[in-house]
Amino acid sequence: MASVCPENSTDSDAMPRSMAGESQLYMDIGPEQIPLVYREEYNIRLCGMEKLHPFDAGKWGNVVKCLKKMQLVKDSSLVAPNEASETDLRLVHTASYLQKLKWSVNVAKITEVSPAALVPNVILQKKVLKPFRYQTGGSVVAGKIAMEKGWCINIGGGFHHCSGNKGGGFCAYADITLTIHFLRTHYDKVKRVMIIDLDAHQGNGHERDFMGCKDVYILDVYNKYIYPHDEYAKKAINRKVELFAFTGDHEYLEKVSTHVEGGLNECNPHAVVYNAGTDIMEGDSLGLLSVSKQGIIKRDEIVFQKVTQRNIPIIMLTSGGYQRTTAAVIADSIANLNRKSLIDLSSGS
Repeated sequence: MASVCPENSTDSDAMPRSMAGESQLYMDIGPEQIPLVYREEYNIRLCGMEKLHPFDAGKWGNVVKCLKKMQLVKDSSLVAPNEASETDLRLVHTASYLQKLKWSVNVAKITEVSPAALVPNVILQKKVLKPFRYQTGGSVVAGKIAMEKGWCINIGGGFHHCSGNKGGGFCAYADITLTIHFLRTHYDKVKRVMIIDLDAHQGNGHERDFMGCKDVYILDVYNKYIYPHDEYAKKAINRKVELFAFTGDHEYLEKVSTHVEGGLNECNPHAVVYNAGTDIMEGDSLGLLSVSKQGIIKRDEIVFQKVTQRNIPIIMLTSGGYQRTTAAVIADSIANLNRKSLIDLSSGS
């Protein structure tokens, strides 16, 4: 699947766009709920095997625990998404790719946990891929909620290394692509979408999916010395900001501010998908950048301020982040956005 751009897709294996209207992923939320999407099933538990990967497989639950300690959320205020079904996934994924996920060796390669190749696939489906499918459903419904409320944060998702026909880098489903597909299918006014990808790694998955799609604008700020080095995918980037290893707060925040503003001016989007990876934090063994915790909090504030002051709906996904302290930083950033009145958590307190 070279491109899932709706207006120029000729892939005979793709499902009709109208199928998105039959999905159970879009749901209404109650008056007591706030635009934070999460459920316990996000977290991965594979008999301790998940610890073989640097990723904190319980990060998403730890974010919520921190928010609860701050008395910013409670269980009843969170939006619990539905699991993305195979029919949902087929809107952007090829049948052959989804079939490959039924082989444990392929799941092991994607998750970068080699011993998982020896685990029966039925177990990987339940313990690893099902959490990813719930997070994917979370990203999709976050898109709907953002259109209604102006913003939404999925405390998960952001699988930016996965495209329609290939996974990798701990990303098994193309939730960013699917979220945009749903937005453009359900909302006629959403003609242009901007992806602001500030994870430390290049977002080659969505870039491959939207190659040649003029109505999806991609800003990608990443460490040019680390995975995935996907030169082909870089052709889809509208604003490419390649960083040197160990870039710190001052230079990083200056570039983010400049290029987010410039990208918004060039694209004038009707919705923004913000991939807010925290693997840019100093000490992250995979991101290899040197942004402080306060730098991450300020980065998110800059993005939300520039987007929301233009009254553009924003969907935030938490993406990468490979330190045990990452969850607390995400929670602190959400709290800061609330304190600065860039989001409103009051109905869930």
